[in-house]
Amino acid sequence: MAGGSRSPGASVTSRVLAVLGAFDAAHPALTLSDIARRSGLPLATTHRLVAELVTGRALARGVDGTYRIGVRLWEIGLLSPLHGQLREVALPYLQELYTTVRENVHLAVRDGDEALYVEKVTGHRAVPTISRAGGRLPLHATGVGKALLAYAPPEVIAAHLRGPLRRCTPYTITEPGRLARELAAIRERGWARTHEEMTLGSCSVAVVVPGPDGAALAAIGVVGHSLGAAPQRLVPALRAAADQVAARLADEPPATQRATA
Repeated sequence: MAGGSRSPGASVTSRVLAVLGAFDAAHPALTLSDIARRSGLPLATTHRLVAELVTGRALARGVDGTYRIGVRLWEIGLLSPLHGQLREVALPYLQELYTTVRENVHLAVRDGDEALYVEKVTGHRAVPTISRAGGRLPLHATGVGKALLAYAPPEVIAAHLRGPLRRCTPYTITEPGRLARELAAIRERGWARTHEEMTLGSCSVAVVVPGPDGAALAAIGVVGHSLGAAPQRLVPALRAAADQVAARLADEPPATQRATA
């Protein structure tokens, strides 16, 4: 819920963002009253802004009277470098990786204390997961998240270890010292793993997509229900995919340059 949005000094932009921020994966469809409550805006203000957003196709009103994110925001979202350049370059290699492992394949980037999932490739035989493209999960409880955190700047790691570490399952590592040791081990061996730390019954293995300066541009991971016995068997295929994505990104002009070419 947007904080401070009832302030008389709140700008129109902040109020619009508060309305849009009322929607999330758990609340994809909201009534007008729901939007007002979750955004912290007066009902009259919410009614006016929602009407304008529907006119501009940023929101859509269903036959049941609830509102959802509209097609215009989807069109704009496709212009994001994350969804555009990174996803466009990585998707063929993610699909190739899936044909090899036949398990869920994820592409994620670090956004604050969370792993932001840019793409997911799956099939009907893959283990069900709670991840989705555009979704966020904790860094410390996911394979891609651990890989991204392990290669984050030292100050980012230190801040994360000081913060609250949510326990998602009984197996989630929430002790700062233990997590710090695991991150060091990830950097030493070059890959991350989880065992039922985000969801019971599923395990994951992940590696980072390296940038030219050694920083992690993204992470690629595999999630399944039978990876725990020998997760390292997937590492060569993961590294091959990550290195191919990194090489392609290095050859690609920045998105802004491509747009003006």
